[in-house]
Amino acid sequence: MATARPDGPASEPPARELPTPPGRRPRRTAPPRRPPLTREAIVETAIRVLDAEGLEAVTMRRVAQELGTGPASLYAHVSGKEELRELMLDTVAAEIRLPEPDPARWQEQLKELAREIRRVYTSHRDIAMVSMGLIPTGPHLLDVAEAQLALMRAGGVSKEIAGIAVDTLGMFLDADAIEDTLYVARTPAGADPWEHVQAYVEQIQEYFAALPPDRYPHLVGMVDELTAEGGDGRFEFGLDLIVRGIASYVKDGEAREGENPA
Repeated sequence: MATARPDGPASEPPARELPTPPGRRPRRTAPPRRPPLTREAIVETAIRVLDAEGLEAVTMRRVAQELGTGPASLYAHVSGKEELRELMLDTVAAEIRLPEPDPARWQEQLKELAREIRRVYTSHRDIAMVSMGLIPTGPHLLDVAEAQLALMRAGGVSKEIAGIAVDTLGMFLDADAIEDTLYVARTPAGADPWEHVQAYVEQIQEYFAALPPDRYPHLVGMVDELTAEGGDGRFEFGLDLIVRGIASYVKDGEAREGENPA
């Protein structure tokens, strides 16, 4: 029976699905359509695999499985595993907060940016492995390099020194982040990573102390000093060493605030 709408003519009630007649198979409902495959979706999925299982787990086949498709469909968007990893690193680099250069604080800002890079890299397992031996070409990695160079140039560091120092600083940050994730990866399931590291350090202390002192007098005599600082302390020491070294090249009268660093 037709029903009348308050604001218009009568309308028919919605049609009901008919039951399946005897002896016939029920009609199959079409599966919901998957969203279209994009480069962004592939990279986001790869990063989820990275965060859960590490870089070695990120393969074209594994990412395709997570997306419910075949590996061949990924190649329409990325050329292969190497490009995928570079895209992952560049996407992760977008999380790095970049400073506005302050010539009066350029050294501290360079350290703050280094700490920020370390924070982001170590929050994504061993993503820093991709950065080793890679010249940045992605937009977010270029933003980071540009920010580091801008800080050094604002502080009066010459183009020649800044051009080399940005690479030295990058290698230090990559190595530190990778070492952190390696320590965590070696932790037995269910154990606290830092307690496991501390237990390992204590074993090393005992080993060094037991070495023949006539052959290794300094190692034996400096056991406490060699193992005194944890990962953060050693990172801060290395960072200070590099930034001080960069600053030692600045000459009086070099580019300062208001001058053109180009």
